Amino acid sequence: MPHNHNYNPKLKPFARSLRQESTKTEVRLWCEVLSKGRTGYTFLRQRPVGNYIADFLCKELKLIIEVDGYSHNFKTEEDLKRDKEIADLGFTTLRFNDEEVMKDLSNVERVIVGWIESSQT
Repeated sequence: MPHNHNYNPKLKPFARSLRQESTKTEVRLWCEVLSKGRTGYTFLRQRPVGNYIADFLCKELKLIIEVDGYSHNFKTEEDLKRDKEIADLGFTTLRFNDEEVMKDLSNVERVIVGWIESSQT
């Protein structure tokens, strides 16, 4: 089996626990926007990328969608480092916070669909 350099097996149990503890926000985004190829693409939940766990990952689009908690109103240095490392692997990260997903899901969906459409041109 070929070695996947984007995968860290040590993160597997952690990924599993994150999947089980998914926030209501992630569940809502998943159910109403990202599941079952609603966007035309397959998104996977809580997948390891590099040394991180992505909330949602579309390998085909090389797109990661992150949902940040209510307290996460600004990008921390850690987020910037993470986004850069993930970008170096060829991925784009779109970030939303809990409030946007819970109160303005249609706009979140519009941003995601807009990104997908613009990436296809």
